[in-house]
Amino acid sequence: MDTKHIQISDFNYPLPAERIAKFPVTPRDHSKLLIYDHGVVNEDIFYNLPKHLHSGILMVANNTRVIQARLHFHKDTGALIEVFLMEPASPSDYEQIFQTTGHCSWLCMIGNLKKWKEGSLQREFTVNGKSLMLKATLDRERGAHSATGTNYWVDFDWDDPSTSFADILDSVGELPIPPYLNRATEESDKTTYQTVYSKIKGSVAAPTAGLHFTNQVLEAIERLGVEREEVTLHVGAGTFKPVKSKEIEGHEMHSEFICVHRHTLQNLVKHNACAFAIGTTSVRTLESLYYVGVAIALNPTANEDQLHVEQWAPYDLPHNDEGLVVVNGSPITPVQAINNIIDWLERDGLEALHTSTQIIIAPGYKYKIVKMLLTNFHQPQSTLLLLVSAFVNGDWRKIYDYALNHGFRFLSYGDSSLLIP
Repeated sequence: MDTKHIQISDFNYPLPAERIAKFPVTPRDHSKLLIYDHGVVNEDIFYNLPKHLHSGILMVANNTRVIQARLHFHKDTGALIEVFLMEPASPSDYEQIFQTTGHCSWLCMIGNLKKWKEGSLQREFTVNGKSLMLKATLDRERGAHSATGTNYWVDFDWDDPSTSFADILDSVGELPIPPYLNRATEESDKTTYQTVYSKIKGSVAAPTAGLHFTNQVLEAIERLGVEREEVTLHVGAGTFKPVKSKEIEGHEMHSEFICVHRHTLQNLVKHNACAFAIGTTSVRTLESLYYVGVAIALNPTANEDQLHVEQWAPYDLPHNDEGLVVVNGSPITPVQAINNIIDWLERDGLEALHTSTQIIIAPGYKYKIVKMLLTNFHQPQSTLLLLVSAFVNGDWRKIYDYALNHGFRFLSYGDSSLLIP
């Protein structure tokens, strides 16, 4: 299959507005669960997920935490300016930037940019009983910083050296729920739009397949003998970016930061590089690991920047009929690829891989690591629907027709599906 020339119109389906869940069910593990098992479709309730698993599986979930990334400022004229934090600029490390005091810089999308012609924006707020002033300054000389020209460098300054940027966001930031919910963020979203295992701040959208888990379900899974590991992929707003080109070759994937610890890689090797992925972000991380390992095979002295996974790497690199990349006449297996990363980390005394991925997974892609997938129901003509289609060997319509005909709720706060191809 010529993946680059896939027509996105072939991945359309009717999604009535009333089928888009505006709020989650309560409790969260009472959502519906579609089961696709080797072509057979059934349904259950999410809290019964452990009944469909077995011991010996390695379950991998994304532990990213959604930040309150929307900041609103009013100009003296009354104009409302929204500053939407997209990725750290200075310092560029996620962990460091939330700990900064006094000053930091972010790449941001700006709402109502035409009204912010000059000067700084200011906003007074209170943290721990102290009244503080936050100032935002747009660095116009740097221009736009994304391929689409939408991210701008913004410097933030505040007048208390004991207050961290994390404290500021907790005080004045707004949680960015998905735009297709067509409603304002509510206080309940601060809890319901986070997974119960979220830890590492940095996402502007939740890894929504994980929203269904409760601690009780996780405990039942562990009692079953399923091992659990976590990876981190900070979800960007690009996850909602529609495919506007007729063929997917014309669509530019967003880049996202990933972090995978050495012990997780070692556990993957122990499980023969086979995993049960919770959500498409975990899929993108796990499948990217294969191409990071390939990059190391091609350049053993590569630095982290050189390990970035390009959008079309899975399709442009020479590979055999099983989809394994061939280096010096030999195919690189998933276990070899992950061992390459482990060796690379050990050589430099590192405990975790930090890099980024732009991978696009679409029909024609052959999965290397993910053998089972838990995921929600995605928008028509989206890259996430392409990912699902590739996973179930093109059988996505059977799944979505069943969901539409049996009362399943769609998108971020909707129901989920367990896919076993």
